Amino acid sequence: MDQKDIDYFKDLLTQRLEDLLAQAEDTVSDMHDSKGNFPDPTDRAAYEAERNFELRIRDREHKLIKKVKKALERIEDGTFGICERCGEDIDTKRLKVRPVTTLCIECKTKEEAQEKALGL
Repeated sequence: MDQKDIDYFKDLLTQRLEDLLAQAEDTVSDMHDSKGNFPDPTDRAAYEAERNFELRIRDREHKLIKKVKKALERIEDGTFGICERCGEDIDTKRLKVRPVTTLCIECKTKEEAQEKALGL
């Protein structure tokens, strides 16, 4: 991978990380500002369901934040874009779609087939 591609992915991942962190901060602020006192049980249930949904989304984003940070670390140590299983280069097209990936398409396909066979 040439330096132009590395710079592109570094900028992309840095921007994504900033966006995710800003969203997480907004969620925390909203949760502290929210009033959870509803006299109607139906309103309370709807509020709780919405809050639980928001927390699940934030949990997924938290996991994505970790993956983005690890991808940025791989850029710094020179291992970004190299499959951690077979050691081959990961196609740039795949990285553009999923820049946090650590597996080439062949290894990921094999992994998914094994998971499916094991019922995971």
